[in-house]
Amino acid sequence: MFDRRAIERALERAPRVVRVLVTDTLGSVPREAGTAMIVGPDFLVGTIGGGTLEHEAIRRARALDADLLEKRALGPDLGQCCGGAVTLLYEAWDAERLAAAEGQVIARPLPGGGQMPFAIKRLLARARAAGELPGILVGGGWVAEPVLRAEREIWIWGAGHVGRAIAAVLAPLPGLAITWIDTQQDRFPPVLPEGVTALPAAEPALLAAHAPVTAEHLILTYSHSLDLALCDALLSRGFARCGLIGSASKWVRFRRRLAEMGHDPARIASIQCPIGDPALGKHPQEIAVGVAAEILGQMARQDALGERKA
Repeated sequence: MFDRRAIERALERAPRVVRVLVTDTLGSVPREAGTAMIVGPDFLVGTIGGGTLEHEAIRRARALDADLLEKRALGPDLGQCCGGAVTLLYEAWDAERLAAAEGQVIARPLPGGGQMPFAIKRLLARARAAGELPGILVGGGWVAEPVLRAEREIWIWGAGHVGRAIAAVLAPLPGLAITWIDTQQDRFPPVLPEGVTALPAAEPALLAAHAPVTAEHLILTYSHSLDLALCDALLSRGFARCGLIGSASKWVRFRRRLAEMGHDPARIASIQCPIGDPALGKHPQEIAVGVAAEILGQMARQDALGERKA
């Protein structure tokens, strides 16, 4: 998908960047069509699979004079053992070009392309009329990509060791809008993971009472009393999902206290405790990996369900 925000952030670091997009694949290749990376003069955002293919693509992008479409056979051209072939589109982006790229689907001619083909016109019409956002479409000398939208709001409550590990692991994942809350600004790291919004709140439970009901929450503050207050506020507010860090004994006490506060036992049971995969261990990064695996699993199941319905 076309990640407009990633290009905007890259253009904050350089006046011109090159986006390298995999438009087509054949056989065994490192990444699928629609994968992209952004190449700056001295930085890189994303990956098209690493190895010689990516190394050569970075070199070519930094020497680019004009947009370019090229097909590379990974074996004969690059000496890679994947055996497949990829087609790469190199596009130079600056603020002016990005401002002109409007809509939910970004369609533009490939180098040497002519008039917009009917298939692209039909895709754009469906996107405008019904909000249909298919995957990348290449044909008739044109390419069209849906704009990446954050489909899941993740609220992380707590900027301690586990909160920092989770924020760092989740931030690079596509389709997530991450809000990170703690009681003071100095509890956050000096440099936030890219794309994460830090929100200091002296009374987090008051903020929780106004959180979007579609958000997913991970509660892992420095205080059990604050954790309990957040569970209370979110149960009253509503949520898509909610997870709480803690032991089995902590959750027994919390269930009892939340029931005493008047919450329905079935609703209390919708809070997951502990979060992540206990089999992986209790190290902050182990917890973060387990949390990320759960989120990716949920996304994969939703995608599979969507494909079956389609």
